[in-house]
Amino acid sequence: MLGEEAAHKLEMRIERRIQMSGLRERKTLETFDWAFQPGLDKSLVLELARLEFVRRHDDLVVTGKSGTGKSHVLQAIALRACQEQMTVRYARCVDLLDDLYAGLADGTYPKRLRRWAAADLLVIDDVGLGQVKKREDEPTAAHTLFNLVDRRHARAATAVSSNIKLSAWGKYLGDTTLAAAILDRLAMHAVRIDIDGPSYRQLVATERAKQRGATLPDDSPQP
Repeated sequence: MLGEEAAHKLEMRIERRIQMSGLRERKTLETFDWAFQPGLDKSLVLELARLEFVRRHDDLVVTGKSGTGKSHVLQAIALRACQEQMTVRYARCVDLLDDLYAGLADGTYPKRLRRWAAADLLVIDDVGLGQVKKREDEPTAAHTLFNLVDRRHARAATAVSSNIKLSAWGKYLGDTTLAAAILDRLAMHAVRIDIDGPSYRQLVATERAKQRGATLPDDSPQP
């Protein structure tokens, strides 16, 4: 009975960590379609899932086109970290920036920044996807993101996925110099993965279209 009670308490603690992490889906590496992305180094991803890079306070940068599995990999690693009872925070880049901008508006910015900075593993997903919104009197997205990355640098692990080339971060975030400073800090102790393959979402959309007796044009936007 004591063993069952302890196991139940552990399960509940892990569940709370997952709920507090911000993960929208519970992806696992067991469900990743490795055959669809043969260019992705499976052994490297499985090694990352052991979470030694988190314990070393290293960073992870995953690049590639939309639909190639970047978010699946990062969410699976984040879920594994929750199961290992690490503190995890997950957000899309635009949502993270929106949260920090909201803090500037209501006076809770220091508290929000500390919360994002305190996680053992912070996952910033989909840099380059979605429009960065700010008012004229607010700092650039680059300045806001730099403050967070700089606070975590060499103190805690940050994992980032980017749908655009790293060289395009300056334009996207609104400040080339600060974007370079962000990448400089991430690159110092980072594992870098580039998924150069087809879009799984596009494959699913094509198969569904075939089932309906329709076809997608070659230049169809990715869902």
